[in-house]
Amino acid sequence: MQNNSDNPVYTIGVDLGGTTTSFAIVDSLGNIIEKGLIPTRTDYVEQWADNLCAGIKNIIECSDIGDNIKGIGIGAPCANAYTGYIEAATDLPWKSPIPLASMIESRLGYRTVITNDANAAAIGEMAYGSAIGLKNFIVLTLGTGVGSGIVCDGHLLSGTRGFAGELGHMTFSFASDRECACGRKGCLQTVASAKGILETTRRFLQESDQPSSLRDIPPHELSPLAVQQAAVAGDKIAQDIYDFTGRCLGKAAAEFASITDPEAIILFGGVSKAGDLLLKPMKEAFSQSVLHLYRDTVKLSLSGLCDADAAILGAASLPYLD
Repeated sequence: MQNNSDNPVYTIGVDLGGTTTSFAIVDSLGNIIEKGLIPTRTDYVEQWADNLCAGIKNIIECSDIGDNIKGIGIGAPCANAYTGYIEAATDLPWKSPIPLASMIESRLGYRTVITNDANAAAIGEMAYGSAIGLKNFIVLTLGTGVGSGIVCDGHLLSGTRGFAGELGHMTFSFASDRECACGRKGCLQTVASAKGILETTRRFLQESDQPSSLRDIPPHELSPLAVQQAAVAGDKIAQDIYDFTGRCLGKAAAEFASITDPEAIILFGGVSKAGDLLLKPMKEAFSQSVLHLYRDTVKLSLSGLCDADAAILGAASLPYLD
């Protein structure tokens, strides 16, 4: 992706999340030049597209890069890389299908390429993060929902429509009594997403009379970050919530390992910022649950990139790959 420094080329990377949309100008070496952020939740997708394009125009003006933009790459839930449409996304506020690529391209005039958001994160980790040098790994994106990007033998697993590897919607007995937005019960994301942690918090507080600082927080103000902070401060229920979540992730990761024989499983996204609160019980449960063939061969780790950079950088690389 390198280019002549006398004539630099840039791309725009966009990470469309269920709550927030992040975007940035990225040079051909993976350096982020300028970043922006807008809320995802709007009444109409056209309004979101207008806001995004206004934000992109603003960072282009602020960065003074001229018109040396090769294209725009977008990582989005349930994005069909072949058609440019978002199809049946359960964690977005708008009705599908959404002609995402053409909506942005028509507003800004730059060629726009899309892919599944978790796939974008996997590409970013492979190029710039924890998966540098790896040819077989899984990225689990833990945010509003749970997504996954899978790389096998150095190639991103995409499938017929780019939807291969929806690991967040694999079902497990530990979540069998939880309903998912997809319409099924037992999906991993009902436990390991931000929404899942809040549901676990509600249940743990209801099922126990143990004192907890979480009881002092109004339900509408409760967040995974608040639970994380309480756990760090020594709150036993908060610690149990993350222990439960991490163990569920470990059991799920043990099953994933037997599918692709990965070198690593990498956690990415807002929920993963809990760090060892999540990773330690995950590793313990993984070791206890995984088939002996994979017990000492799979590294469980956190993203090597800060915030949403993996998804942004992966999306920004799409115009070079297409």
